[in-house]
Parts: sequence; C-alpha cells; structure tokens
Amino acid sequence: MANTEHMIVVTGGPGSGKSSLIDAMAQRGFRTMPEAGRAIIRDQIRIGGKALPWADRALFAELMLGWELRSYQEALASDALVLMDRGMPDVVGYLTLCGLPVPAHFETAAKTYPYNKRVFLAPYWDAIFTQDTERKQDRQEAEATGMVMAETYGRLGYQIVELPLVGIEQRADFVAENLRA
Repeated sequence: MANTEHMIVVTGGPGSGKSSLIDAMAQRGFRTMPEAGRAIIRDQIRIGGKALPWADRALFAELMLGWELRSYQEALASDALVLMDRGMPDVVGYLTLCGLPVPAHFETAAKTYPYNKRVFLAPYWDAIFTQDTERKQDRQEAEATGMVMAETYGRLGYQIVELPLVGIEQRADFVAENLRA
C-alpha cells in the first residue's frame, strides 16, 4: 500500500473557516486540494444540473465521492505534503447528516483510501459563520455538520485535532507548527 502520511485533511462544518485556512496555507507555499462541494454546486448551477444539496442529495454525494477519489489519486502521485479541503469520510458524514443511507461503496472508499491519521477539524464558530448562494445551511446544520464529521473520522480511526477559534493567520501558524511536530 502506498504511503499516505503526506495527505492531511481539514474538515468541519460549513462556514467554519476551513477553506480560508486552506487558502492561507497555499499562500505559505503548501500544496492544497480544493473542496468538492462548492465546485460541484457552481458547475451544476451553470449547467442546470440537479446534483445539488437542495435538489438531489444522493446524486450530489456521488459527485462529491468521485471528486474526492480524483483528488486522492492526484495527491497520492506526489510525496509532497498536501492539505486536503475535506476527504472521502466527509461524504459519508454528509449522507449521515442528511439521514440518507450510506451505500457500501462510500464506506469502502473511506476505508480503502486512507489519509494521514491526524485530521484537522474546524469547529463551528458563530462569529465567522455566514451563508451565501452556495452555502445555504443554517447555523444549526453547520454546527451539526462539524459534530458529524468529528464522529465519522473518529469512527474510522482518525485522530481529531481541533483548530483554535483564532484568526486565519494564527490558525495557519497552529497547523504549520502541528505539522512540524
């Protein structure tokens, strides 16, 4: 099996500062992989597709899984450290949060394609939470998402490292220091 220690996941609920942290880390020279959800939503809206979280959540999840599989293979092709904006267990967590059945191939993917056992969790943070045209979840769902992601990754054997509720640069410092340790 290939070494996947260089693939570090950042997870959490919507509006918790995950993507902002990933962007800050990219500006510091870290290699990163973008989040599937926002890109899929943008593309589906542009083409009039129905794989949207407010239209067909199961189909949306299938597209997210495909995206995560592609991102995984791309990150695996290099030994350089890569910060992943979510991972395959996030898709399992999404289906769980939605109360939808988790098809066997989702669980199989989450177990077959592991990441570094240390996962950074951006907890719900009311002070920075916002909604927009792609992020329609309310505060309660955003908070529940973070909890489901922590449970899902924990169940799959990952060690959760909760990000502090501090500004982006301090969060980036925290992650960089944690990665050096």
